[in-house]
Amino acid sequence: MPPALKKILIIGVVVLILFFLISRPEQSANAVHTALGWLRDGAEAIVTFVRSLFS
Repeated sequence: MPPALKKILIIGVVVLILFFLISRPEQSANAVHTALGWLRDGAEAIVTFVRSLFS
């Protein structure tokens, strides 16, 4: 991927995220809360897996 295209895509994603944060802060907070919940659940699953390997 050319560097110029990569830079344009990154800027576009950042602008889109900022737009949603500013225009719909409550829905954005709910989305972040949900995503963090998924990350927490995934981390707990990995910890459980590693513990089961060594017990």
